[in-house]
Amino acid sequence: MVDESELAFADEAGRHFARQHGLPPMTGRVIGWLLLCEPAQQTIAELAEALRASRTAVTSAVSVLEDWSWIQRSRAAGERVDRVSLDPGVWLRLVDKSAEHSAVGALARKGLEALGDASPERRARLMEMAAFADFLAERLPALGAEWLARRDTLRASGDLPGIARSES
Repeated sequence: MVDESELAFADEAGRHFARQHGLPPMTGRVIGWLLLCEPAQQTIAELAEALRASRTAVTSAVSVLEDWSWIQRSRAAGERVDRVSLDPGVWLRLVDKSAEHSAVGALARKGLEALGDASPERRARLMEMAAFADFLAERLPALGAEWLARRDTLRASGDLPGIARSES
């Protein structure tokens, strides 16, 4: 039986990811549920039942999350259904997007080339976009490394339990 406060959290996660990332609310609800469910690995049917949603809606949400590498699928020997769980490396991957930021910087520089000798005022937005993208591409890998060191310290102290499957 699903606790109403847990369902409310999944609903809030759905609204958050819809607002912040433009995801369909069901996708965020699946994320929210996978953050707190027990066991951590759920079938589509279990997700649908817990979230009081159709299997079709849950399957679509899981497909989006799988395309974005947010979840892992697994199947135990002898089982006929997949189980999905959040990929424990997802949070670090949200930070470590150096290639994406470099591509945004390159796009801004192409825009600057297109503007040629336009006024500094007209070039300012693209210049700032390129500089910010370069900054992120440079700094975020270090931030990711800092997080891994902090996570290891928290785990060693017992303040953060480890996740019992393959990790990033």
